[in-house]
Amino acid sequence: MAGDGDGSGDGDGGGGMTGLRVALVAGESSGDQLAAGLIEALRARRPACVFSGVGGPRMAAAGCEILFDMERIGVIGLDGLATKLPGILSIRRRLFARFAGAGRPDVFVGVDAPDFNLALEGRLRRAGIACAHYVSPTVWAWRAYRLRKIRRSVDHMLTLFPFEAAFYRARGVPVTCVGHPLADRIEAPQRAAARRALGLGDDGDGDGDGLYIALLPGSRRSEITRLARVFMDAARRIVARHRHARFILPFANAAAAESFATAAGPVHDLPLRTLPADFRPVDSDAGARGRTPSQLALEACDVGIVASGTAALEAALLRRAHLVAYKLAAPSYHLMRRLRRVDYYSMPNQLLPRPLVPELIQGRATAANIAAEALALLDDPARVAALERHFAAMHQSLKLGANERAADAVLRLAEAA
Repeated sequence: MAGDGDGSGDGDGGGGMTGLRVALVAGESSGDQLAAGLIEALRARRPACVFSGVGGPRMAAAGCEILFDMERIGVIGLDGLATKLPGILSIRRRLFARFAGAGRPDVFVGVDAPDFNLALEGRLRRAGIACAHYVSPTVWAWRAYRLRKIRRSVDHMLTLFPFEAAFYRARGVPVTCVGHPLADRIEAPQRAAARRALGLGDDGDGDGDGLYIALLPGSRRSEITRLARVFMDAARRIVARHRHARFILPFANAAAAESFATAAGPVHDLPLRTLPADFRPVDSDAGARGRTPSQLALEACDVGIVASGTAALEAALLRRAHLVAYKLAAPSYHLMRRLRRVDYYSMPNQLLPRPLVPELIQGRATAANIAAEALALLDDPARVAALERHFAAMHQSLKLGANERAADAVLRLAEAA
């Protein structure tokens, strides 16, 4: 229904389709943010567009009618799947009935959440509805068999990264690389400004030896449960070597903070600064510059210790040396190992000329290993400087105007349907 594209366009997309109806489904916070940016860019081109679907607070604030909250369909791997599956399947059936019936959209956009969205997209496409999928499933990394399902289900794939677009193009799937919205939003980092915004000061406690380490153990309860205590034990080991070390811990939401408090155990012995999701910077004009608490923590730090995922990409875009630690439920991890096609998990290691970010996955994600990798970075300024140069080049390669390119591709798809 739509040909290959490179993301270019005249910004007008759908001709006279001023009342375009767009359905979207996002399954987690990062998808909610991507979808909200797409909605805003579409509305800038078509003010009369109408949006509905599954999402969260950002999509709602952008003007999307939320039919179901995204938390009802969001799972990682096999975690919680058994208990949530009946509800997830019910929501998917109800969405299909609505979108294939009286609530029929001109175009459907599945935002990430491939296990949920690809099945829905396949049914909607067979019902004659144009379907785009925003954020490529990691078919280049594992579960490559999903490519057959993508061909059947998706009219146009929107990827965040250039190597993904090349992968699809070589396999005959219509695709546009839009770049990454984070790369568009994040400008050159300013460590001193970020520290002032957090009320930290340039040198920590004023003795000239202040050292800050950002801790980002994830946003989902399952992630935090597995990593919180390990991260805290690693912090204790770091303090034993660097007595001036201080730690910054931002929370994505209140549920994440509660999960951390339950899983981490006592932390009163650590120099730990926590940032709630509703944190307001001390100097919002000069220091925050639209940063989220997690981004401010990464910008302010000397080294980051992060769960694999969006936080690793944020750390790289903010040009901060970091290491990645991650644990999955044992069944999910063993399944992933059997089906994987890559040796590295974090996105920066896929985008850099060679893997440079330390990764500690599953059994290697111990407090001793995490502390050792963090200390190795802290003690090697030349290595950190080289990482920052690589991250700066990576940033430029992803700064393409993602919201606008995605909106243009969606409008072209709707026009061609």
